[in-house]
Amino acid sequence: MARDLFDEEMFSEGAPPPRKRTPREPPRRQRGAALGGETARRILVAIPWIAFAIAIVVAGDLIFAGAMVAIGLLCLREYFLMTAELRPLRVAAYLTVPALIAAAHFGTAFNVLLISTASFLLLFFFGARLQPREGVVVAMAVTLLGTIWVGLPLVHAVLLRDLPDHGAALLIDVLVGTFAADTGAYATGRMFGSHRIAPDLSPNKTIEGLVGGFLIGTMAFWFAGLYQDWLTGVDALTIGAAVAAVGPVGDLFASMVKRDLGVKDTGKLFGPHGGLLDRLDAVFFTIVVGYYLSVQLVY
Repeated sequence: MARDLFDEEMFSEGAPPPRKRTPREPPRRQRGAALGGETARRILVAIPWIAFAIAIVVAGDLIFAGAMVAIGLLCLREYFLMTAELRPLRVAAYLTVPALIAAAHFGTAFNVLLISTASFLLLFFFGARLQPREGVVVAMAVTLLGTIWVGLPLVHAVLLRDLPDHGAALLIDVLVGTFAADTGAYATGRMFGSHRIAPDLSPNKTIEGLVGGFLIGTMAFWFAGLYQDWLTGVDALTIGAAVAAVGPVGDLFASMVKRDLGVKDTGKLFGPHGGLLDRLDAVFFTIVVGYYLSVQLVY
């Protein structure tokens, strides 16, 4: 009560309100130190997964396809936890994504298209069983989005890995370019970023970070291509530039989905760094572009 009276006196008789103290921006040296620590933590978290990715890519065949199925199911689980209130048809997606990956590995693009078409029958079957029936269209739409978002990129990962002779190397190049672009965008954005790209979707994304990530990702792909005499410098720069340009689109897409669903991260598999979908959001876009450009330019 006394404090209320004191506050009233403070603002009575035209007394000016107290000046707000705005926090000072830390000096560049301090920002650099903080950035270096955070970047190092991000890399340390990523190292075991990079080793895992290289191991399954090198192994190829059933090991790689099986790993894609496991990743697909984990990503679907995160997605369905986020969209639980919309009542997604989980079983339909859990059956469709492994079938799509199997079709890509054992068959051709025709078989992938066949499974994609048949998945609509699964949607109808499980949608017809949904009780109560209200909202079934939303439930089917949410399920279809998850199936496409997760399933089709993993299909293209299998198609890229199964390309003759150079599939494994090209897949690793795409992953290197994606990781380098993401890390480069984060570092340059933290150091120099001031112009935001899409504050409504991802407030921390800046034009400076986008440019830095694009240049670093492109050069990382080109540098990886120096050790592959079958990949010309022009082709490496072309694929690398496409990979570095498309990666942020995948990141923004995931941010849009999460913002609409009211969640910060897709999961907790990586602790403070989010879930598996958080880590693969860019890869899910770059792997598709990498596959088609590899087929066009290398084969």
